[in-house]
Amino acid sequence: MSSSGGDARPDQSPAAVPTTAIIVVLALCGTLVSLQQTLVLPLLPDFPEILDTTSDNASWLVTATLLTAAVGTPIVSRLADMFGKRLMLIVCMWAVIVGSVISALSADLMLVIVGRGLSGLGACLVPVGISIMRDHLPAEKVGSGVALMSATLGIGGAIGMPLAGVIYENFDWHTLFLVSGGFAVIMLVAVHKVVPESTVRTRGRFDYVGALLLSVALTCFLLAVSKAGSWGWSSPITLSLLAGAGLVLAAWVPWELRAGQPLVDIRTSMRRTVLLTNSASVLIGFAMFANFLTSVQQVQMPEETGYGFGLSVINTGLVMLPSGILMVLMSPVSAGFITKFGPRAVLIAGAVTIGIGFIGRSLLHGSVLEVMVTSGIASLGTALAFAAMPTLIMRAVPITETASANGLNTLLRSIGTSSASAMVAAVFAASMMTTSTGQMAPSLEAYQLIFWAGAGAALGGALIATFIRRPQRALADADAQAAGAAGAPVGERTEVKLGGELPELLVRGRVVGPQGRPLRQAVATVLRPDGRHTDWGRTDGEGRYTLALPEPGQYLLVVSADGWAPQSALVDLAVGQEQDVTMTRRLLLSGHIYDDGVPMGDVLVSLIKHSGEFVGTARTDEHGYYEAGLPPAGRYVLTAVDHETGRTRSRALTVLATSTTLDLDIVTGVPRPTRVDA
Repeated sequence: MSSSGGDARPDQSPAAVPTTAIIVVLALCGTLVSLQQTLVLPLLPDFPEILDTTSDNASWLVTATLLTAAVGTPIVSRLADMFGKRLMLIVCMWAVIVGSVISALSADLMLVIVGRGLSGLGACLVPVGISIMRDHLPAEKVGSGVALMSATLGIGGAIGMPLAGVIYENFDWHTLFLVSGGFAVIMLVAVHKVVPESTVRTRGRFDYVGALLLSVALTCFLLAVSKAGSWGWSSPITLSLLAGAGLVLAAWVPWELRAGQPLVDIRTSMRRTVLLTNSASVLIGFAMFANFLTSVQQVQMPEETGYGFGLSVINTGLVMLPSGILMVLMSPVSAGFITKFGPRAVLIAGAVTIGIGFIGRSLLHGSVLEVMVTSGIASLGTALAFAAMPTLIMRAVPITETASANGLNTLLRSIGTSSASAMVAAVFAASMMTTSTGQMAPSLEAYQLIFWAGAGAALGGALIATFIRRPQRALADADAQAAGAAGAPVGERTEVKLGGELPELLVRGRVVGPQGRPLRQAVATVLRPDGRHTDWGRTDGEGRYTLALPEPGQYLLVVSADGWAPQSALVDLAVGQEQDVTMTRRLLLSGHIYDDGVPMGDVLVSLIKHSGEFVGTARTDEHGYYEAGLPPAGRYVLTAVDHETGRTRSRALTVLATSTTLDLDIVTGVPRPTRVDA
């Protein structure tokens, strides 16, 4: 291992960071996001008349926001990891401001849709903001900060409804966008004044192809889901969009696996904790939005339906406000639960609580109070679950990839919410009834179906979360319990605290082979000498890695790569240091080919996967010896071919992550395998 010049973080002590102010500003950014999504909802029935268009066209005011939020979230999150989280926070805020101004100054449908689309980029504020908390807050503040930011999504939604009603009844509809834009200007100034920029960044090129493919896939899928209610689920355009999304996604995944610097690190996303948390996020996002939509619509339904209460938009918002406030009040409680019981347990508890709330909603719906209480229980569960999910994600990914990982988690939650919106619309449309006053309204059975679907989704999320590995606390001392290797490549078995030790410097370096060829997808892990985990990361297409360290000092650096024996060394890492690693020992598949005990030279040896895919070939030397680079772990078939006599012999073998030897006699067929650990 060798060292050379690199980058370091400027001196910034934890005491110099205004942690409370950072939490407040970023939490208010979350409120801005939810306001963007709910402010126009009360006006949707009136927008066709206001903008002289059809209801289907007016629905694009919501669809455009949904699409840009979904497409922009993974892209902006990746850019935040590369170029700075505060920078991308400011860019998103400017997008909201410009979008609000366009909408406020326009009376043309297309221009308002464009403005709404730009405002949709505000959704990216949430994953980027959570990642900023991870970088700058001390350990004891990260959990409560993340929980509060997640909770403000609920209170923003609750405030947006009555606020929109009051503004619309007393002012011109353009005022809605002036208010949201003005709030964004205030938050922009606050971000400039309060939020520091993080130098925990990755280098390299942006994955333009991956971004394009993912954008196309998401656009096709969400467009089909959001417009299927008007187009029809079996219509050619809906089916074509869904098929197109599947095909593009099928091309995107292998591209991301091959890319040296992918938009989304599929390998990290497939880690057990990340994969299961993201899977649960889709279901919990579905349940959360199903609860919000049905609560808002149920209390506004005419009393003649037998289950509605005929509330106005303003009164509906006031009814929903306690749920939003409850989510905010639960944020410090959620953080305390995460500290005491762990995020896995809190995620399970939150999902089960949402399920209980939905079951209560299906049984208790005779008064506004019953609706408030049961929907409030579901909101309480949402606060717990939403606080736990980012914590689980951040514990399982490298520090330099927190924004990207949180962006993917936010995207999957939005896919869940979009699916809930589509299902609610489809179920309501299929079960309309006529009240005694001649009004059209969904039947009670439609609500019951959605309630049970929401309960099933929430409990399904809880079931998935039970398969997340339960971290084991280190036994050495309190500090060891706080560090650990929850996201380390060697396993997910030790509890790790978020924050606490601000990354003072970044260690960069390259991992190369003996000839200087860069090794892609190698894993570099850095630990303190006593074994406490600090950070880990994968190399890009040029073999480069980036690790964030809390302070200069001596560390244990461990590097592993497929087909190579792992290397480790105690190294002194300081400001301005770059650590390069040369892998020297190649793992091999080797052995001898015999002819009734006599070594056979110039014999072809081929290797295929057990499933039939070709891997490679080699030839034996005059001593009957062959060798090849060790393939990835799995089941294979090795075949020896003597072309002079036409004889062949095949044997199955299992390759592990160690050098493997297989001797084979082409006459007797008797293998003599041994495995040598690297």
